[in-house]
Amino acid sequence: MNKHVLRADWLLLLTAVIWGCAFVAQHSGMRYMGPFTFNGIRFTLGGCALIPLIMYRNRRYGTQSGAGPSFFSFEFIKKGLLIGSVLFCGASLQQTGMVFTSAGKGGFITGLYVILVPIIGLFLGHRLSWSGWAGAILATSGMYLLSVTETLTIESGDLWVLASAFFWASHVLILGWLSPRMDTIKLACAQFLVCAALSLITAAITEPLSLSGITDGILPILYGGLMSVGIAYTLQVVAQKDAPPAHASIILSLETVFAAISGWILLDEYLTLRAIIGCVLMLAGMFLVQLWPASIPKEVLSRMEPRTADLR
Repeated sequence: MNKHVLRADWLLLLTAVIWGCAFVAQHSGMRYMGPFTFNGIRFTLGGCALIPLIMYRNRRYGTQSGAGPSFFSFEFIKKGLLIGSVLFCGASLQQTGMVFTSAGKGGFITGLYVILVPIIGLFLGHRLSWSGWAGAILATSGMYLLSVTETLTIESGDLWVLASAFFWASHVLILGWLSPRMDTIKLACAQFLVCAALSLITAAITEPLSLSGITDGILPILYGGLMSVGIAYTLQVVAQKDAPPAHASIILSLETVFAAISGWILLDEYLTLRAIIGCVLMLAGMFLVQLWPASIPKEVLSRMEPRTADLR
């Protein structure tokens, strides 16, 4: 396997681990504040955490330290608004839907982006081999066994979460398009700050703001902001320079497995045989794609030549 693709796979796997553990932090954070407040603060932290790195790289390598337009150009701002708005819609719709549906159904419906990515990609001219489809089906089947423990019915919350799955799929595809064309660190920072601004504006309109609630939930906020957003989302942006969108979505879907494992370790939650089988199926889906890689678009192949790492 191409070394750039292998590196991207490891970065995506690490992203899935961090996101999986973040479910514990996000669950705890909801005890102290509303979802838009929590998202607004954690995405602000994530974006601000990258600003010193951007300044350092600009001083050392010049303002054009990465690919694509400068940070304050109209083109960059336009694309930052695009990816940040998609991120905000996905996170907001999911959190709204979770108020009206169960965690099990919400997790499964959100995970449908694993199937939506290759389906939407087909309309964009991407090709997918049998291993890509089989891996996506295995991952989705495993996510069903892991997350759903009751009869699946269509409720209002289910529809909200289903809508979020389309935005998560779009987010993966848009990153696959933007990452090779732009400085990955600046792109990550831009999407965080846009999502943070939209979340805080919505929180100011719809939620009561409490300083005591924020201080009481400082630990979940710090993990959600610095680890889940600042590090994990940035790793996703960097990794998707080399990983095809459908490929990336299958690996990222493993966050559900690591959420179950972290819940078992940190919250003493019990993993049933059904859940364990689900984890195995999801891992099988990832390994299937690794052993028989899916077809990769020509524009992705063209950028897999050896080059200096962008994140220095």
